[in-house]
Amino acid sequence: MTITELHKARETTENPELLPEVQSLKDQLNEHSKKLEQSAEKLGALEAENLVLRDKNQAPDKTSNKRQRFRT
Repeated sequence: MTITELHKARETTENPELLPEVQSLKDQLNEHSKKLEQSAEKLGALEAENLVLRDKNQAPDKTSNKRQRFRT
């Protein structure tokens, strides 16, 4: 347990009226963490799709460049 966690625990026990607020903040933090994890997964999927599309886009460019070299 860190010093900050000990301090928060002491505040909660000394001020029981803070307990619902602390729990609410913990719930919000958990929800935001889940959303962040989902966003990271979506970003990873989009980055992978972007790489595939970039590779597909570069393939015709390479073929076009080879044809131009033969013409000159």
